[in-house]
Amino acid sequence: MWTRGVLKEKAKAAFARSRWGLIVCCLIISFISGASSGGTSSYSRNLNTGSGSGSGSDAENYANLFQNFGNFNGLESFQNGDVPAELITGLVALFIGIMLAAIVVGILVSLFITNPLMVGCMRYMEEACYTQKKVGDLGLVAYVFKKGRYGNSIKTMFLKSLYLALWYMLVLIPDIVIIYFAITNPGQWRLFLLLGLLSILLMIPYFIKTYEYRMIPYILAENPNLESKKVFQLTREMMNGNKWDAFVLDLSFIGWHLLAILTCGILEIFYVMPYEYMTNTFLYETLKQNASYDYFDRTIGAQPTYGTAAAGAGYYQDATMNDATATYQDNEPLPVDDPNQAGGWMPVYNPDQNAAPQDDQSGDDQNTDL
Repeated sequence: MWTRGVLKEKAKAAFARSRWGLIVCCLIISFISGASSGGTSSYSRNLNTGSGSGSGSDAENYANLFQNFGNFNGLESFQNGDVPAELITGLVALFIGIMLAAIVVGILVSLFITNPLMVGCMRYMEEACYTQKKVGDLGLVAYVFKKGRYGNSIKTMFLKSLYLALWYMLVLIPDIVIIYFAITNPGQWRLFLLLGLLSILLMIPYFIKTYEYRMIPYILAENPNLESKKVFQLTREMMNGNKWDAFVLDLSFIGWHLLAILTCGILEIFYVMPYEYMTNTFLYETLKQNASYDYFDRTIGAQPTYGTAAAGAGYYQDATMNDATATYQDNEPLPVDDPNQAGGWMPVYNPDQNAAPQDDQSGDDQNTDL
């Protein structure tokens, strides 16, 4: 069982230890979150500057279009019915083309750049839970781009976005119906109210799914080679019974965000955003004890090991792990709240710690592999 207060205390301690690195990491997250809109403006500039080649007939059509545009007198032309058909058709086609290009560019940027960088930022924060991370350690943000990690991370994050988009379609359908009836039947306010309530109700399963898939970037940050099916299984196990508490945890930051508005976003950048992200990272570190599969990266902080390659479902729940058989590593904070470990250290169980070395005759070269 976890509490918001304990998670936030841990987040504050981690933030104090790795302040500037976490601030820069959150700035990177803010930047890449708006990256998809940046590609659109560059595409628009290319359209406006006329880059690319075209046939002579296309050039003539564009010339006629802008000639008609030069004869267009704004509101007066609308009132007189003198709006050229070619102008309307051209502007509509241009608008649709830009919108479609924006969608395509946004999807590509999100798929190949934003999502992998987001997973890398989660890796940086997971390591910051246990050790001091500096600005110089931000190379971890590109962690997923290394060979063997990139393709699977792209695939899994794409599936996450796709599934959420399909769930969101349930919300869009009644909205489209509302717009249609608003145009054709402007006086039917009861129908609008009914459809509006239906749209709100259909938002519930979408939000449930957003919380169900919440741990996917963290899981990939710890093990980017984990197959997509297993990642979705693990995030469901972690969030099972914790969705409402995670929602309340998010609500608890509303006051901080409102206060950040009063500081023109300065407080958001230098405190609230790192504080909130680290709180959610500690939530992941706590909930991953519910995982039924040993996917953990033992190079991150302190992970319990049991002397076998396949820990399986009993990874955290092994009945033989107790104080009598546990050894403790300095400076390794518990990722979960354990009232039996008041000192706050992670027990690392080694079943062979009292056994004599098997291949050591001189006693100089002992095997201490944990």
